[in-house]
Amino acid sequence: MARAPKNREIQVQKPAQSLAHFQTKLGRGEEETGNLLKPVLIGAGSLVALGLLYGGWSAYRTQAAEKHEAAVAALQMEVEGDGITPVPAAEVEKRMRERVSRLEALAASAPSSGKAATEGLLASWRLALEGKAAAPATATDPWSRIRLAQRAVALGQAAAARAQLDSLRASAQPGEAWAEAFWSCQMEANRLAGDRAQALKDLAEYKARFKGRGDADSMERLVQSI
Repeated sequence: MARAPKNREIQVQKPAQSLAHFQTKLGRGEEETGNLLKPVLIGAGSLVALGLLYGGWSAYRTQAAEKHEAAVAALQMEVEGDGITPVPAAEVEKRMRERVSRLEALAASAPSSGKAATEGLLASWRLALEGKAAAPATATDPWSRIRLAQRAVALGQAAAARAQLDSLRASAQPGEAWAEAFWSCQMEANRLAGDRAQALKDLAEYKARFKGRGDADSMERLVQSI
């Protein structure tokens, strides 16, 4: 009779000790799991943040390029008119002289995708106004050929401009830094010649090569002005 209570006491104590031991192990396991998950969660958060930053930067660059192209197109329209009503040469020169500082500012702030074309346009304006432009006497590379073609356009020599550009057409692919400047000058030569049919062909070829990566909108505006 004296031993029975002692046995019952032992039976009660053992589950209590087991429960405490289980709770301790559970707490340790949760702590270890938390320590393992922390680096994973931090890494995932960093990836999400980088993705958001990249997306925001890409959108900013696209917006900046579109804004620049619209500003250059508007400035050209101010100088050359809408292409429907002819503007006398003297008036074009007067407008160029009044607005050349704006074009210089646009060339200085141009994004990389539009810098070559904007600088080429500025060179042609300077040549038309002062006979000063960075155009070499002979063409030794694609850029020098484009500069000579831009000079010919500024002087009203469509055939000479096309002659400088013809040998570059096959190589004027998206991977070339000078390709945008080439197609822009080619369209300017088409407009100078009043050759809408060739301009439409060049526009189609440009779109097929660049597949949405280039400045098709400004090319289309040039075609519409012919």
